[in-house]
Parts: sequence; C-alpha cells; structure tokens
Amino acid sequence: MAQYIVGLTGGIGSGKSAAADAFRQLGIKVVDADWAARVVVQRGQPALEQIATHFGADVLLESGELDRAKLRKLVFEQDSERRWLEALLHPLIREEIKLALESATSPYAILESPLLIESGQDTLVQRTCVVDLPEELQIARACARDSNAPEQIRRIMAAQLPRQERLQQADDVLDNAADRASLESQVQTLHEQYLQLAQLTRQQQ
Repeated sequence: MAQYIVGLTGGIGSGKSAAADAFRQLGIKVVDADWAARVVVQRGQPALEQIATHFGADVLLESGELDRAKLRKLVFEQDSERRWLEALLHPLIREEIKLALESATSPYAILESPLLIESGQDTLVQRTCVVDLPEELQIARACARDSNAPEQIRRIMAAQLPRQERLQQADDVLDNAADRASLESQVQTLHEQYLQLAQLTRQQQ
C-alpha cells in the first residue's frame, strides 16, 4: 500500500471527480471507490447473485449485468434495504481498494470515495480532504449532471453525512463554489503540501 494516502470525499455533485482528475494530472495515483463498487458486482461475482436473490431479477439488465439506476432508486427509497446492501458490499469494496492502493507508485495516493467517512474507509488514509460547496449549488450541479429530479438528489444527500459533519472531519477543504480553474489551483497547493507530508512520513519510517 502507498505509504501516504489522502482520502478525497464530498457529497453528490460536489466535484470529487474534477478534483480527482486534477490530482491525476499531477501524476498521482487515484483509487476510485465507485470503481471498486462496480468491480464487486460484475457478472459472475457472488455479490451480484446475492443482490439478485434479495431484490429479484428485475434489478438485472437483459445482459445479466446490474441495473445500477434501478438498484439506486430501490435502496434510497428504503433505509433498511440500503443498510442491507451496504453490509454486503462495503467489506468487498474495501478489499478491492486496498489491493489497488498497494499498486500505487506515486509519492502519495488518493482514495476518492463519496462514503469515505460513513463506510469506515477513512481508516485507510492518513488525511482527509473534503470537496465542499453550498448545498443548493450541489443539488443544481448534481441534477444537471445526472438528469435526476432534485428530490432524488436530496434523498441521496440524506443518506450521506451532513455537510457540517463532513467538514468537521476534514483536514483540508477544497472550495468548489467557483470554476474549475479555481479548484485546480487549490489542488496544486494541496499537492505540494502532500508531497512534503509524504516525504516526512518516509523519513520517519
């Protein structure tokens, strides 16, 4: 596993992916928890069979792959179903993330995860960076990106850590209320700090 790992998180529509891309442009390995979540439910994976058994074959596409949009709608309408799914998937996702982090060769690595804190993935990182913006702007951007109704976005936000609690857990905050250039400038500043922290960690070992 990379010796120094920064957790990158934020609510839906906050701009995590844009921030992650900026770190990638600087040569930093980014492990995306959403990627890991897709891996563990691919065709042939035991988790997919369990999901289909629990929710019914309707959550599968004709190809046999998971209908992620349908499953998302189901679990965000019923907290008990969301908790069941998280109990199944979170341990599997964690193992995929650990394997990916172990292959990192950059000076430090980024773990990009919307549920970094909620899922306990923050125990894999040395530092937490939160991408933040006002909630109304967050909803507007998420609706524009995913063509979802505001009510659906609010339900997803309700299942995530409240904004203030997330900020309280942050070591660093990226303010994404402005444009992409502003975000990338802030990433550059943090990148230089993380390089120093990673070097210090190596020297202390």
